[in-house]
Amino acid sequence: MIWNKHYECMEREELRKVQGERLQELVKRVYDAVPFYKMQLQKKGIEPGDIKDIEDLKKLPFTTKQDLRDNYPFGLFALPQSDIVRFHASSGTTGKPTVVGYTHNDIQMWSEVVARSLTMADVTKSDIIQVAYGYGLFTGGLGLHYGAEKVGASVIPISGGNTKKQLQLLEDFGSTVIACTPSYAAYLGESLEEEKIDPGKIKLRAGIFGAEPWTTEMRSQIEQLLGIKAFDIYGLTEIIGPGVSMECHFQRGMHIFEDHFIPEIINPETEEVLPYGELGELVFTTVTKEAMPLIRYRTRDLTRLHAETCECGRTLVRMEKCVGRSDDMLIIRGVNVFPSQVESVLLEMSETKPHYLIVVNRENNLDTLEIQVEVEEEFFSDEVKELEGLRQRIKSNISSTLGISAIIRLVEPGTIERSMGKAKRVVDNRNIQ
Repeated sequence: MIWNKHYECMEREELRKVQGERLQELVKRVYDAVPFYKMQLQKKGIEPGDIKDIEDLKKLPFTTKQDLRDNYPFGLFALPQSDIVRFHASSGTTGKPTVVGYTHNDIQMWSEVVARSLTMADVTKSDIIQVAYGYGLFTGGLGLHYGAEKVGASVIPISGGNTKKQLQLLEDFGSTVIACTPSYAAYLGESLEEEKIDPGKIKLRAGIFGAEPWTTEMRSQIEQLLGIKAFDIYGLTEIIGPGVSMECHFQRGMHIFEDHFIPEIINPETEEVLPYGELGELVFTTVTKEAMPLIRYRTRDLTRLHAETCECGRTLVRMEKCVGRSDDMLIIRGVNVFPSQVESVLLEMSETKPHYLIVVNRENNLDTLEIQVEVEEEFFSDEVKELEGLRQRIKSNISSTLGISAIIRLVEPGTIERSMGKAKRVVDNRNIQ
């Protein structure tokens, strides 16, 4: 099934013409409405009239996550607050989130691209979709929710966690589709066995999984545990949320909805635009967003693009599963975590040394975050109560800053290995490929 055949199956040359027209309109709009972009364009000696077609995209400046932080909270908005109907946000390295806004039309567009995504998994109005992504500032829950309603499916907005309730509703409500992180899906599958729930009473047939890296091996495990077909969905808050791209049944990459999000692959070091098939950093330009459009946003995700027409009939370019990132960001349980966030917390505490180690594991298919912290010698005493109080304070501060809980392990001074070069701050044992 195809949700919007006009755009999803459009001839490449015709699509490029549409992209070029929308790009022209975008550049004029941000030049007039966003001081940051006007300044960036002027630095390059570019005026809106200089952008004639899609080939001129490479002339435009890049936008980075740091630019979003520097303009926190609303500096990159192209419209006044009175036109904004919703805010979402993702975590940032300084404790301040990356804020995005949506107009009514943005919400409608977002709903459509998620509806297109769900249609690739054959979701229809006959389905009951259990949305177990987090609701709130995180885009996952509400993004899938609105898209599912656009399709006409019945939505169970259960959000994340509360595993026993999740299992109860899977059985009692007859959910046919589950949407959550892949690690949580695997955990649900194992919990089904532990709770001795008869698989015959579960009607699930498909899963929509994203928000964190996952392997083909985990896909197979999830499909076996839950008896479903598992689909990969990709998105990021800065661009729109989930629904930037999605796998079809042939699962040879995720189709990017290019009528809304123009993708490029660049060399992250030289910023040179690379041809299809080359591995590099994924960059997006949002040509239809109203509230906060972005020009050439550097995602830091490393992948390849392929432009051949898919067997499903879609002509949209396909992106491979991301192989990593060009920076040091970790994605843990769907949340962006930077080592610098941990460092900022520890540096504010007099009892700890500026030496720490982040250890990420995957236990029972759920990511665990452990932070080993060196304590100043004068505070590392035999007073268990005193050390436990310090550990709890660090735990609370880390949770407040990162948005997720962590295991805190206090260690003696000199325990963490020193390096003469770049310090090794992270040990990721998940073997994500």
